[in-house]
Amino acid sequence: MKDYSDLSALTDKKLRTLRNNINNRLVSFKSNSEKSLKALPPSHMLHGLDEAQCKALLERVFKELKTRG
Repeated sequence: MKDYSDLSALTDKKLRTLRNNINNRLVSFKSNSEKSLKALPPSHMLHGLDEAQCKALLERVFKELKTRG
């Protein structure tokens, strides 16, 4: 898992990409059982995050995007 403690350091494009990846991952959590959920490769930006962590990170991304306008 990458360190997302300082989202203000990310560019707008990276934040939007992260938001889209999190949304896609949350859809995967909802539509698949835990056994059939695809494991992310270690190089993926969301590797190691569970559903609750993805939701929390998504909220932080939304807040950061709103502060930027």
